[in-house]
Amino acid sequence: MPPRSDEPRRNPTGSRRGSSRDTGPVDGESRNDEPGIGGISGARAYTPRGRTVREERAAPTRGGGAEQRRTPRSTRSNDPFRPALQVLDGGRAATAQAGRRAAPAAGRGGVVRTVAPRNPRGSAGDEPPPRRRTTPRAPRRADRPAARRPARKPRRPPKLADPRLRLRLGTALTLALFAVIGVRLVFLQAVDTPAYAGGGVVDRTRTVELPAPRGAIYDRTGAELARSVEARYVSADPTEVKDVPGTARVLSPLLGIPASKLAELMKPRKLEGGVSSRFAYLARGVEISTAKRVQALELPGIWVHRDERRDVPGGDLAANLIGFTSQDMDGLEGLEARYDDLLAGQDGRRVYEAGLGDLAAPIPGGYSKTTPAKPGSSLCLTIDRDLQFKTQQILSAAMAQQRGATAAAVIIDVPTGEVLAQASDPTYNAAKPVPSDPVAREDAATSFVVDPGSVHKAITYGAALQEGVITPDTTLPIANSIKKGDTWFSDTHPSNGRRMSVPGMLAYSSNVGTITIADRLGRDRLIDYQKRFGLGQPTGEGLPGEASGRLLPADEWSGSSYGSVPIGHSVDATPLQMAAAYAAIANDGTYVQPHLVKETIGPDGKRTPAPAPVTRSVLSPQNAAALRTMLEAVTTVEHATGLTGAVPGYRVAGKTGTGWRLVDGKKQPGEVKSFIGMAPAEKPRYVIAVFVYAPGGGGAAITGPAFREMMQFTLRHYRVPPSTGGSAPKFVVYPR
Repeated sequence: MPPRSDEPRRNPTGSRRGSSRDTGPVDGESRNDEPGIGGISGARAYTPRGRTVREERAAPTRGGGAEQRRTPRSTRSNDPFRPALQVLDGGRAATAQAGRRAAPAAGRGGVVRTVAPRNPRGSAGDEPPPRRRTTPRAPRRADRPAARRPARKPRRPPKLADPRLRLRLGTALTLALFAVIGVRLVFLQAVDTPAYAGGGVVDRTRTVELPAPRGAIYDRTGAELARSVEARYVSADPTEVKDVPGTARVLSPLLGIPASKLAELMKPRKLEGGVSSRFAYLARGVEISTAKRVQALELPGIWVHRDERRDVPGGDLAANLIGFTSQDMDGLEGLEARYDDLLAGQDGRRVYEAGLGDLAAPIPGGYSKTTPAKPGSSLCLTIDRDLQFKTQQILSAAMAQQRGATAAAVIIDVPTGEVLAQASDPTYNAAKPVPSDPVAREDAATSFVVDPGSVHKAITYGAALQEGVITPDTTLPIANSIKKGDTWFSDTHPSNGRRMSVPGMLAYSSNVGTITIADRLGRDRLIDYQKRFGLGQPTGEGLPGEASGRLLPADEWSGSSYGSVPIGHSVDATPLQMAAAYAAIANDGTYVQPHLVKETIGPDGKRTPAPAPVTRSVLSPQNAAALRTMLEAVTTVEHATGLTGAVPGYRVAGKTGTGWRLVDGKKQPGEVKSFIGMAPAEKPRYVIAVFVYAPGGGGAAITGPAFREMMQFTLRHYRVPPSTGGSAPKFVVYPR
């Protein structure tokens, strides 16, 4: 195998050619146009393989041994990056370039280098750069030319980074990112909008309640008994109050609330879920002037807002009927509670979008919806304010000397059944109900359950007249006592067996005479008339919690019941029920349901009459007139029980009674005295019932005089002329 042309040549003696001994000039080696080489004897010229100039000259040339020459400068290029490329490809590019320039370089003086082509083992791009041999090879024969190798295709230099590719890649990534964001925005705006909008509506909307003004309560003349007025409420945000004790001390004299209570209200507290409470009422129904003074203090965490307050101009006037409301304007007792839905109306609401923090104001153009409040309707009662005031005044004065006593008075307009006045004692101030006694807030006329006693006898006599058992002229021998079952019943005015007229029995309130007539009437017919007169069931007057009373069923009658029931015992009734029964007698025998509400007045001013009261016939007009006449004996006959109830100038028919009070079916100590009467007796206009429960006695001294004063004022108030039919007829108690 011929030696490779790139190996160093050795002479037969083994010394390297081109050593320092070969110093003669070789083919113009010392030319001055080769800087750094010419003129320097024996200098070694740089070649890629480390050969000397002489070694290059002695090396055989490709293709017939012609020498290829080149100067070191002849291989240079104007490309400043070429040396770097030569280093990268191991000098192959320079070798190829030298081959191309060999012909013109041979004719010029300078350094000549013979470069033998390599025999590629594969493609030019796959051959690794040659490694330098360290072991000597056999010398090549000088007369044998080097093997000719085909020229190798020069390797391409590595491509530099293309900025356009990076630009395209970055643009593609950016567009992809924007596409993803755009798709997500489409989903947010089109698909997920309701969910996200609903989730954020709580944070950006505010709700303001628009309270509906509560309807008023008027008397029959249009005078206000209860009304709603604008006020303010003072509240606290415990999370914002900086000085709780100091704030409480400042507000206490203005609100009239102890500082300790205010401090307790402003104390931070946790709600369910661990959330801090941010609202607490400090005072409700505050006067506007007081609220302005609170606002002027500018206390941190203290707020003032619009409120409504129930005002009762009369204080205790008809308080037991009207009742009162809570601070939230909810009816709690009386008519306020019974007609709460009608009076309250419907609150409105304003919902709007608002900013946060200092920008907590409605957003212009934002969501806003307002539902107007619907004011409540008003009640027009049958009560006469002036008559109510006078009735309460008379009753209160009469009860001033009684301790632990309870009284009730009812005034009914006979033709219509309207309740003109209904008073209770004790009473309370409906404008400030908090410190009052619960007993004082009860309406005694509808909740006071009693054994009515002798006032019940009018029902027994009326049933007997209607059933034809007696007539106004009937007389009966009356003993001093009568036994029923195991009980004796006696009279307070002994008759000693003499014959007694029916008016006389009523005048002296004969128990024996009444029981005798009831025996002729019979148990079942008596119970039937008790029901016709309205006993045993609520009247439906309009007040909540009205007691129904109780009638003794026929199957529960004992032997003594035949004596106790006719005279008003073993019967539970209320003062209002008994007053309504007497109103039926006064109304020619027609029962008219007593009622308090005359009409309702809508927010628009439209008046709607109350439903017509229930009516029914109990007695015939003739029997009712006969009974009224007999009842006049109670206020006219000498030594009669009701003389204190007589009204000068007017004929009065009525009846006294003595019973007892029942609580949970148990008899209470003391007695219940009563007087129920009507005037003018010839054509009654009004019925008044007065009941007094006096644990220590003395009720009889109250009922008759109280009735007289109330009836006198009522007749004058409505300008009822005195009786024109003359005085009451003369009654004979014991006819001969």
